[in-house]
Amino acid sequence: MRRLIYSAIVLALPASLLADPLPSWSDSSAKQQIIAFVDKVTTPGTDGYVTPTDRVAVFDNDGTLWAEQPVYFQFIYAMDELAELAKEDPSVLTTPTLEAAANGDTSTVLEGGEDALLEVVSATHSGVSVDAFQTSVAEWLHTKRHPDTGLPYDQMTYQPMIELLRYLRDEGFTTYIVSGGGLHFMRVFADEAYGIPPNQVLGTYADSTYEIVDGTPTIIKAPAIAFVDDKEGKPINIERTIGKRPIMAVGNSDGDFAMLEWTTAGDGPRLGVLIHHTDAEREWAYDRDSHIGRLVDGLDKGPDMGWVIVDMAKDWSRVFTGSN
Repeated sequence: MRRLIYSAIVLALPASLLADPLPSWSDSSAKQQIIAFVDKVTTPGTDGYVTPTDRVAVFDNDGTLWAEQPVYFQFIYAMDELAELAKEDPSVLTTPTLEAAANGDTSTVLEGGEDALLEVVSATHSGVSVDAFQTSVAEWLHTKRHPDTGLPYDQMTYQPMIELLRYLRDEGFTTYIVSGGGLHFMRVFADEAYGIPPNQVLGTYADSTYEIVDGTPTIIKAPAIAFVDDKEGKPINIERTIGKRPIMAVGNSDGDFAMLEWTTAGDGPRLGVLIHHTDAEREWAYDRDSHIGRLVDGLDKGPDMGWVIVDMAKDWSRVFTGSN
């Protein structure tokens, strides 16, 4: 009988008291606030309790779940693809932007802003079937290494974030990716890397066509971008696709501001989290003046809105999944 009573007490305790759910996080205010929020919304009989069906958490990908420097990894893939295409047919390099990208000149392309990035992506992500594109991405991930760390790109995921995703799912949350990255690109690795299945990945997507190719029904990626899942597009896509307002949103840049703002404006317990890249030793330090992952409004307004600002250098004892 004593053992049964003890077991009942243990089962009633919050998970955070049984074991450390976030071992790669320093014992800081950021970690404590996240655990306190999860305990609050998962403890039955309290004012803050949220039913499992409403425990929706959304995460940006680039700079939030994996690294994004010196440029978005999908863009590095696009430049590699463009260089290969140009070897076979130099006429594909129809603009200075495409020439710069094929030559690996990322700084010139970045100076062109979002339009230049989309031009390179459009040139390399269209005219192929979704299956062929995703096979190409999988091969690239398998063979290529990051120029600075030497790690495979899919090992440059953040170990603290992998733990957070796992912790939330263990506590009855459904986790989604909501990213400006390409939908079909992220679906290649999201399940294996993060435990997030393809149907829970929201991203930027191009127009597509349905065609019969050699007798086989096929979805072909078209050049035109149909929807950019960034900034104000993120809450729009969440509402359109998921159908409910999340109770937790995590990002790292002003491209995520609207998603966090909309999430935390809802009724009941809410949590917004921003990953601030402050660790020049183990990763990169950047925010206000960065071409990639620019963070201004989040730093200036986030604290007054109750958001948790994670200081990567102080709040994480480990950074990459693929290294200590």
